[in-house]
Amino acid sequence: MHNCGVVSTFFTLTMITRLVERHAAKKVLANETTGLCHGRAAAETAAATAAQTFERGGAGEALPEVTVPGVDLDEGIAAFRLFTLAGLCASNGEARRLLRGGGGRINGQRVEVEDQNIGREALDADGAIKLSAGRKRHALVRPS
Repeated sequence: MHNCGVVSTFFTLTMITRLVERHAAKKVLANETTGLCHGRAAAETAAATAAQTFERGGAGEALPEVTVPGVDLDEGIAAFRLFTLAGLCASNGEARRLLRGGGGRINGQRVEVEDQNIGREALDADGAIKLSAGRKRHALVRPS
């Protein structure tokens, strides 16, 4: 991390070290705050989910899940509708705007067409479709 920062920026090594430490401090603060508000077990679960979701690009076990009828996935569901069903958007219009603006991803891939049909082929090895609205809101869709 340090070497990459030195080579690819004009920051000094001291500044890069501070930035790395600040990122680590944010994690510690988030874990402690969650622990105080929700308990140590919840903090550990949240930390593991955050690491899996944000650092490794996977789908953490504690992500919100929604089930859709398997027959709907067989026929295909419009991408914008999936975001609404998952609760990531309050309305179909909001979901369409999110996708038009490039803020929606399905299994890590940006959605290019808002009414693209999403079917069973989008299921990952765990049998889920990971939806991302922006960088911090995620949900899993599973067939029932």
